[in-house]
Amino acid sequence: MKRLVLLCATMLTVAGLAMAQSSGARVRIVHASPDAPAVDIYVNGGMVLENLPFREYSEYLSLPAGTYTVEIKVTGTNTVVKQLSVPVQADRDYTAIAVGYAGGDQPGFDVMLLEDDNSAPEDGRIKIRVAHTAPGAPAVDVYVTTPFETLSGKQPVLTNVPFKAASGYLSVPIGMYQARVAVAGTNTIAIDSHRLVTWGGMIRTIIAVDNEGGGAPFDLILLPDRN
Repeated sequence: MKRLVLLCATMLTVAGLAMAQSSGARVRIVHASPDAPAVDIYVNGGMVLENLPFREYSEYLSLPAGTYTVEIKVTGTNTVVKQLSVPVQADRDYTAIAVGYAGGDQPGFDVMLLEDDNSAPEDGRIKIRVAHTAPGAPAVDVYVTTPFETLSGKQPVLTNVPFKAASGYLSVPIGMYQARVAVAGTNTIAIDSHRLVTWGGMIRTIIAVDNEGGGAPFDLILLPDRN
């Protein structure tokens, strides 16, 4: 009888953990603030990421649904760059992006929280999302073409995207692409992805960023959302 009780208790514990995991959320962190040093990330007082530098990102971290106190500190110190309350819901994925200038210039340091859609693309297609997180860049247009195709006569897939804005997911057929980010209303290229190879089930987030320290030349971070 005692063994049966222990077995039942163990099974209930495992089932409870499985339910907690299935109803949890996932969050990843991206460091896109060009003049901020490497940072440590604390959640409810405990360090979860250490020494995250500019232009790097974490994997998805699993959390139970709820509201969390998140602190961004200069690595190895108690200097808090940003503290914020982050609500996350069950069975959802999020990307938190540290953006802006930490050194007092405008736009100031902030955190963008994006909700991700990692549901599989339709057969034969991929999903791409674009976020403008380069504080030194003006509003932009985004072009997606075959590699090295001229932009003459082409229409952007996104127009006049301002800083701290993110697009929805663009669904496009599997193929070879080149994404180019231009100053809004012009063909002046600020960021060039060069050749992008895609495959079935692929989901990516393209994040525009400043050069280290701030300003041009601008670049991008290609986040592997899924597959």
